[in-house]
Parts: sequence; structure tokens; C-alpha cells
Amino acid sequence: MDQLLSIDDAERLAEAAIPADAWSYINGGAGDERTLHWNREAFSKLRLRPRVLVDVSSVSTETTVLGTPVSMPVLVAPMAFHQIAHEEGEVATARGTAAAGTLMCLSTVATSTPAEVAAAAPDGARWLQIYVFRDREVSDDVIAQALEAGFSALVLTADLPVYGIRHRETRTGFEGPEDDVPAIVAARARGGEAEGHHSLGLLESGLEWDYVTELCGRWKVPVIVKGLVTAEDAILACEHGAAGVVVSNHGGRQLDGAIASLEALPEVVEAVGDRAEVYLDGGVRRGADVVMALALGARAVLVGRPAMYGLGFGGAKGVEQVLEIFREETENALALLGCRSPAEVTRAHVTRA
Repeated sequence: MDQLLSIDDAERLAEAAIPADAWSYINGGAGDERTLHWNREAFSKLRLRPRVLVDVSSVSTETTVLGTPVSMPVLVAPMAFHQIAHEEGEVATARGTAAAGTLMCLSTVATSTPAEVAAAAPDGARWLQIYVFRDREVSDDVIAQALEAGFSALVLTADLPVYGIRHRETRTGFEGPEDDVPAIVAARARGGEAEGHHSLGLLESGLEWDYVTELCGRWKVPVIVKGLVTAEDAILACEHGAAGVVVSNHGGRQLDGAIASLEALPEVVEAVGDRAEVYLDGGVRRGADVVMALALGARAVLVGRPAMYGLGFGGAKGVEQVLEIFREETENALALLGCRSPAEVTRAHVTRA
């Protein structure tokens, strides 16, 4: 653990601890993995513009997301199957995230139930990510459980109408622990049949924008649309009632060749204006990356793989340590940028290379 200074260190520790097939799922991307790499490379195309002789004797990374206070503008993104990284799965992730004072987004296809996650970290902030099953009652049941357990928002993943082509997973023979996923078990019990080799074939591939309106009207909590990279879709999200959008290409795991999340961020921010909060995921590995995203208009970023790295090598404590690296680096970057809080970061603090 004395080797843990950065997220790259966390990645190396996790790779040594996690089986190769599970690692291919966690760390791989779609196709030739171009978008996966572009997500990281996009940050290298920006340059920060620090201001000097600013009183930064007191710097705070605290902010809010949809009114919920968090210790930093770094949230835990939804990823499926946490038990492939650690036997305690999402329960450990929830504990580590709560200990770091930030928010966790739980996947519909988690290996822990919303109630279990809430019980593990009762004071933690949490959102539910939604995959919509062809049998809508399965998704409705997960949503009802989550809201009863105190989840405060719904995050609809919009960029998985079908499963991306992921050669790494195929080559290692990865099989998700689907018998341990309550939502998948429920869908099968109700007579659902997967299309193709993967149980994510139980999901609805025919969703349209009216489902966002339905979510907003039925459940009475903020709805966030995750997985858009265009101004056109950002406008539609707002028109259908979304309180937030996540600029995301699914971590480079869906359409290989899709634009990097950071490159898509400015047009989405401009299209949304003040109608919704904008978040970003994809490629964030440093506190400097976090402030670059803030400078381009993001309210906060979500990190998926880094949280799984921490989970893989250290369970709840590992998740907390990874998030603390982000918090410390973000605080340092804010101070060196001449900002005392995330709210002080503006478009003037960044330029293109």
C-alpha cells in the first residue's frame, strides 16, 4: 500500500489482485479501443491557465450535486458486477464512498441490492442507475426498492440499446456473475429470455425519449440522462424533464470511434445552459483532469474504473483511498490554479493546446 500515490498505482495494484477475465471486463473497451484511449488523450490537449497571487490559504473541494453536499466534485460512476473485483461487491464500494464523503451511483445490474447498499452506508449519498428491462416491472421494482432505501435520483443510461463489441472480454472468456445479480435473476424468474450470449440481452432496445418524461412524472425524483455526447441529445434531455446529463461514451465500452467525453463537453454545456446540471465521465485520472472538466462547464465528474481498482486491491478501504487521492489532487490543483473552491473555476482557466 505504500506504493499507492496515484490512480496509475491503484491500477497496477488492482491488476495484480483481480483475475484476468474479470480484469478484461473492468479495464477493456470496445473494438480497437480507440475511444477508450481518446478519453484519456483528450485531457492532454488542454492547458490550464493558473492565476497567481491569489489567497489560497483556505481551499475547499466541497460542492453540491442536485443539491446534495459532497466532499469533492468526484462521484462514483455506476459499473456492474462489483463482486468480480471483491467478494463484498457494491456494499464495500458504498462504505468506501461514504467514508470519502462523496456520492455513489449504483448499477441496476449490481451484485448487491439497493437495500443492502443503503444498510452498509446509511449516511452515504446515492443515486440509482437504470437499465430498462423488456419486462418493465423488473426495472420498476428496482427503482421502488432504491427510493424506499433513500436513493435521491435516477440515472438513466441511454447508450446501451445493444451490447458493444468487446474483444478483450471474448478473448478471456469473461462470464458475468449473472446468477448473483438480483435484477437479472428476477427478469429470468418472470420468464425473460436473453437475446444472444449475454443476459444484458434482457434489456429493452427500443427506448425513446418519452421514457424520460415517464420517469420524471412517475417517480418524483430528479432524473439524469447518462450517455450522451451531442448538443442535440442534450437539448432533448432538457425538453423531456431531465435535471442533469452525463456526458459519456460509456467509458469507451460501446461505440468504438465515438468522440471523447471531454471533447463533447463544451457543446453539451452550451446546449444545456442553466436548465440542468452537466457531469462528465471517461478518462479522469488526476485532480488536474477534474478541474479541466470543471473549467469546461461540468458540475462534477464520475469515475468508474478507478473506484473498481480500489475495490479490487483493498475493498472499502481501497475505494476510500482512491477517492482521497482524487480529493487531495483536486485540492492541490485548485490552489495552484488560484481557486478556493470548485465554484471559482471558470472557462478562463483552460485553453486548447
